[in-house]
Amino acid sequence: MDIVLGLKTKYMSKVIAIHQPNFFPWLGYFDKIARADVFIFLDDVQFPKTGGVWTNRVKLIISGKARWVTAPIDRTFNGVRVVNEIFFLENDPWRSKFLKTLEINYSKHPYFAETMHVISTLIDYDTDNLADFNANAITAIAQCLGLDISKIIRSSELPVSGYSNELLCDLTLTVGGNIYMCGGGAEAYQDEAIFQQKSVELKQQNFSHPQYKQFNNQGNFIPGLSIIDALMNLGFNGVRKELIGKNG
Repeated sequence: MDIVLGLKTKYMSKVIAIHQPNFFPWLGYFDKIARADVFIFLDDVQFPKTGGVWTNRVKLIISGKARWVTAPIDRTFNGVRVVNEIFFLENDPWRSKFLKTLEINYSKHPYFAETMHVISTLIDYDTDNLADFNANAITAIAQCLGLDISKIIRSSELPVSGYSNELLCDLTLTVGGNIYMCGGGAEAYQDEAIFQQKSVELKQQNFSHPQYKQFNNQGNFIPGLSIIDALMNLGFNGVRKELIGKNG
């Protein structure tokens, strides 16, 4: 009886991951997509008026060191805007600069041609909307990695509103989930009592960053870089093995 009940409980569990659409994010982001039954782009929450955020910048190895690559955004708006109301700075040539940066710093990498065939198209994607740009890039890369992109949706498409922990719980429940997967550092803002009240189980992602040979890095391995770095060094098949191979 206990065995049957255990199997039934496992079968009925549904893991939901929720994250803002980041700018060419790191491996851990795609690990979340791989592990989740449903992945939600959190694109209708308030965007910070000041300060650096992962939605429009990421780190790559440039001249041998981890440095920021930034897509400038228009922050001249008044009042409050949500993520999907943010646009790139008009007439700024950041796309051509980004492509040039990749060419200068990654052209000798083993999978440069393979990676650029995909990434260059994503950089040139014809939209000035930050959320649309990021969602398109993440979804396209996920598809190239063999991940099921049908499980990716946007919070703005769901009839859910609210803030903080309650919002995460309600989004999880709305898509039929009962488990919310949180990443590292989530303890600082997550109230476990609220998840318990909503009957949503918390599950730690516990992502262990794989170490691989970084062609232009002669020192210690640098983790947390854009997935572009991993793709340049491992190729899509290599990254696919690191993610899907370890997640079933």
